[in-house]
Amino acid sequence: MKAPSGLLPAMLALGSGGLCIGTGEFAPMSLLPALAKGTGVSVPAAGAYISAYAAGVVIGAPAIAVLAARLPRKALLLLLLVIALIGYGCSAAAWSYSSMLSARFIAGLPHGAWYGVAALVAASMVPAEQKARYIGYVMLGLAIANVAGVPLVTWAGQSLGWRMSFSVVTAGLVLTGVMVSLFVPAVPADRKASPLKELSALRSPQVLMTFAVASVGFAGMFAVYSFITPALTEVSGFKLSSVPWILVLWGVGMATGNIIGGRVADKAPVPAIYGMLFWNLITLALFALVSQWKVPALITLFLLGNGFSLVPALQSHMMNIAGDAQTLASSLTHSAFNISNALGAAFGGLAIASGGSWISTGWVGAAFAVIALVLMFLSVHITRRSQS
Repeated sequence: MKAPSGLLPAMLALGSGGLCIGTGEFAPMSLLPALAKGTGVSVPAAGAYISAYAAGVVIGAPAIAVLAARLPRKALLLLLLVIALIGYGCSAAAWSYSSMLSARFIAGLPHGAWYGVAALVAASMVPAEQKARYIGYVMLGLAIANVAGVPLVTWAGQSLGWRMSFSVVTAGLVLTGVMVSLFVPAVPADRKASPLKELSALRSPQVLMTFAVASVGFAGMFAVYSFITPALTEVSGFKLSSVPWILVLWGVGMATGNIIGGRVADKAPVPAIYGMLFWNLITLALFALVSQWKVPALITLFLLGNGFSLVPALQSHMMNIAGDAQTLASSLTHSAFNISNALGAAFGGLAIASGGSWISTGWVGAAFAVIALVLMFLSVHITRRSQS
């Protein structure tokens, strides 16, 4: 499918959506005290705003994929941006706990479907042997969100009020909508698609096992990320003011991993997944071993960011095994990432509450990587048995 103004503007449009959605997901975490004060609740209670967003992602990705199965993909992208606009507009205007909770849930609904459908559109514009590479470029928007988007929106929220942070994301979504309208090709709807065919993916053992791999494969990264500030300040010895800049280093690692991971996955998706899971296992264990020293901690965080290379590989693999259920399978991957987020934070917190140090989350992450490797082995074994 040829883009009307060329491949680069089309990819920039898709990446812009990923940047805005990724920024809108992570920035509120750094503004939680301000959100709590603005809506009249405690900081622990305001943590539900993060959970509400994640719930929106987990529910919205498969629901939208099934209900919009016959919608042309460009139209679906624009619809997803409209839903996101409603969510962020309501977030900026929220006046109470319940209104913010509802707004964050709405904002999360299009998250997984956006990345899933954008990946399908990107893959449709390039030769099959470059599919994973361009899926990685779509996900690059999420990595750049951590490098630039989150610090910018956090600064806006701290300097001009938390409502401004949501307003900045809203403006970005409007610009993305214009770019999608102008630069993304009109990918026609799949005439064979239907809600029932999309739901058929849930009967595939390979799809379900890959979903399980994605659900735990990133839990280690989120276990570390959820408690990274106290780990860096209490164990590594960094000043609190240094933490945002250190997280930029993590984001640069994510961006590098996306680019490399997509290229490697184009050559051999399944071996790439195995290799990236082993990489995560090693680097997460390394985090637990060396993060009491500043320089090794910085190097390890960059290497942990590289583990994000697993995203394009898993996304490409899911699309390869999904058959006629491309939209649902592609979107399910991002529901799985948010399950990973919840698992990582929960078990990381459990390890710390049980007496572990702030960097013991690295061991939790390494354990999740081992589980993901076992699940990936079972997935490949099931696929081979089904083909024999």
